[in-house]
Amino acid sequence: MPALTSPVGIPAGPPVASGPHRRCAAGAAMFCLALALWVGAVPGPGQAHGQGALPVTAMEAPAAPAAPDAPDAPDAQDAQDAQDAQDAHAGHGGHAAHGSAGSAATGDPYRALSAGSCQEPTLACARAASPFFDREGALWLAWSGGGAISVARSTDLGVTFGARTEIARHPGTLDTGPDARPQIVGDDRGNLVVAYAFFRDKQWNAQVNVATSHDNGHTFAPARPVSADPSSQRFPSLSVNADGRIFLAWIDKRLVAAASTSGQKKAGGSIATAWSMDGGSTFSGERIAYDDSCECCRIAVALDGRGLPVLVFRAIFPGSVRDHAVLEFAAPDGAVATHRVANDGWKTDACPHHGPALAISGSGTYHVAWFTQGQARQGAFYARSRDRGVHFTAPRPVGNPKAQPGRAALLARGEHVWLAWKEFDGRRASVMIQDSTDDGLTWSAPGKVAEVTGYSDHPLLVAQAGKVYLSWLTTANGYRLIEVGRTP
Repeated sequence: MPALTSPVGIPAGPPVASGPHRRCAAGAAMFCLALALWVGAVPGPGQAHGQGALPVTAMEAPAAPAAPDAPDAPDAQDAQDAQDAQDAHAGHGGHAAHGSAGSAATGDPYRALSAGSCQEPTLACARAASPFFDREGALWLAWSGGGAISVARSTDLGVTFGARTEIARHPGTLDTGPDARPQIVGDDRGNLVVAYAFFRDKQWNAQVNVATSHDNGHTFAPARPVSADPSSQRFPSLSVNADGRIFLAWIDKRLVAAASTSGQKKAGGSIATAWSMDGGSTFSGERIAYDDSCECCRIAVALDGRGLPVLVFRAIFPGSVRDHAVLEFAAPDGAVATHRVANDGWKTDACPHHGPALAISGSGTYHVAWFTQGQARQGAFYARSRDRGVHFTAPRPVGNPKAQPGRAALLARGEHVWLAWKEFDGRRASVMIQDSTDDGLTWSAPGKVAEVTGYSDHPLLVAQAGKVYLSWLTTANGYRLIEVGRTP
C-alpha cells in the first residue's frame, strides 16, 4: 500500500443537514444523535447555526477554474435536523413513515428543505457528488446542490472542471438525505445516464428520474421518471456491464401502497430493478426483486464475473430486524437468490439512513461492509463470502469503535481490495483506508487519508488507469480526488 496523503489542517466550516424528514424512535436515541453529529447537523461547542460561514465562490470554470475553497452557509435544514437529534436524545422522537400511502404531513414538511445562503447549483454548494470515468478517461462528477442536479467533466483528475450542465432543477424538493446522491454511469459508445430522486408531494413520496446523453455528455435529454408506477421511489443505484447493459435498482413503495389500500400495514419498502439495453433511452423488465427492505438506506451494487448485478441492502427480517442481505440474479430477468450477510439482530422501526458497501474481486469473492446497532454487535463491520453469498466469514470490526466508524466504501481489482470509511472524533471527520492483497484474508493497518472540520460527503472509491482514488467532497476543501493505491 503506498504512502497516504498527510492530514491537512482545515478551518472549521458550517454544519449541514442530513435530510428533511429523518426522525428516530425513542429506542434509537443515542444512535440518532450520533448520526446527526456524524453528518454535521448539530453545531459544535460554541458554534451556533449561521455563524462562521465563509463567502461562496462559484466553481464553474468553462474558461478559467476557480479554487474549490468556498464553503456554504447553513440553512433551515440544519435547524430541523438539529432539533430532530435533540428530540431523539430527549427520548421524544417518533419515526415517520416516509412515502407511505395516505400518510399525513406534520406542519410544513418543506420547511426543512428550503434554501439557505448557499442557493447556487454550483459545486461550491454541493451536498453529495458521485464520480465516473468515461471511455476517454475523463472524470465526470454528478452532484446535488442549490436545488439542482448537475454534471461537469474534468480532464485533469478533478483539479478543474468544464462548464456545468444542469440535468434538472427541483427547488425545495430534491432528495438530499444522508444516503441520497445522484448517480452517473456510461458505456463505451458514448452514452451517459444520470439518476436521482426528488419528493413529489408533502407526504414524502419520491420519484426516481433518469436523464441520458448519447453524445458523451455534450447534451442531455430532459429528465424523466424511470417508472410509471405512482408509488414512492428513492435511492437509485446505477451500474453498466461490459456489454453496455445498464442496470438500475431503487427502493420502491408500491407494495406498501398496495397494503395500505387493502387496509393492511407494511413497513419499509422493496427492492425494484430494471434494465436498459439502449444506452438509457428506455428501461424495461421492471420488477420487485425483494419485498421487504429498509426504506431509507442506499443499495450497494457490484457486477459479478458474468456481468450480472449483485445487491447488498438492509432487509427487514421478521420481528422488525433490519440486518443486511445479499441478492444475486441467475440471469438479467431470471430468478434471484437472497442470503443474510450477518445475524446482527438490529430490531428497530427507525430509519438508520446508513447503507452498506460491496465489491466483488476477480476470484468472485463478495466483500461487504456495513453499519449496525444490533444486539449481537454495534458499529462498522466487514465480512466476505467465497460461495456467492451463501456463507460469510464472521464479521470483523472496522475502524476505531470510539470514533464512530461508518460510511464505508469498497473497491476490488483482481484480488486486491481497498476499504475506506469515515471516523469522527467529536470535531474532525477523517477518512481511513486499509487494503488487502490476498482477497480479504489479511489487511494492512488502517491509515488516515484526509481529515476535515465541518461538513463532508461520504467517501467513495474509484479506479482509473491503474490507480485507485478516494473521491471526497467537503465544504472546506471542495472536491478532491486523492490517489490511495495502484491496481494489479
